[in-house]
Amino acid sequence: MKILVAVKRTIDYNVKARPKVDGSGVDLANVKMSMNPFDEIAVEEAIRIQQAGRAEEIVAVSIGPKQCQETLRTAMAMGADRGILVQTEDEAQPLAVAKLLKALVDNEQPGLVILGKQAIDDDSNQTGQMLAALLGWGQGTFACDVDFEGDSIKVNREIDGGTQVVSLKLPAVVTADLRLNEPRYVKLPNIMKAKKKPLDTIAPADLGVDVAPRLKLIKVEEPPVRDGGTKVADVDELVDKLRNEAKVIS
Repeated sequence: MKILVAVKRTIDYNVKARPKVDGSGVDLANVKMSMNPFDEIAVEEAIRIQQAGRAEEIVAVSIGPKQCQETLRTAMAMGADRGILVQTEDEAQPLAVAKLLKALVDNEQPGLVILGKQAIDDDSNQTGQMLAALLGWGQGTFACDVDFEGDSIKVNREIDGGTQVVSLKLPAVVTADLRLNEPRYVKLPNIMKAKKKPLDTIAPADLGVDVAPRLKLIKVEEPPVRDGGTKVADVDELVDKLRNEAKVIS
């Protein structure tokens, strides 16, 4: 079986994002970029499946500018066998990404597609679901555990208030949640080996997909500063403030 893993280049999770002065977007100048953390978990899960003898090849895919090659090299240093970059300078919105991945799935014919449940830059949480719909495949979103049962996989997925177990016939789409695994530390020898692994670059037009944005960004701004808390002398004063100032009780 072949596994296709989608990875995205985002602002590093340790960096505090700042909006541009004119509010037209997020300031990316001189900002550290890295692999989306949820996608890193997806890569780790694909590697563990391969090491368990259930997959023969892992193909990492990224969509974006030339700098995404660094993200793909990181995935290959972790253990992916090869990479594919769909290079575009246009903003890749969820539907366009799903269509591009669908075209790549048609070409590569993987038995399993694993993605992060969402990206930490736009928090869309849409691509995996859209891809499954376009392919007509079963989907196991927000996965915290994945287990194989013959030609099916059992996905333990996180939901409000607990977990839910779903059984999916392969091929299928799985999106990784935070508790699925802990990604491995990439060692220097593996980083050097990753430089020699194959990485193909193609354009969206080669896949017959129009990536023109369908959503318009109106404005990006920081959230309002929260007011500081106040101390009250006793319960009566607290109840008075909740009733007359906050108006949360009657």
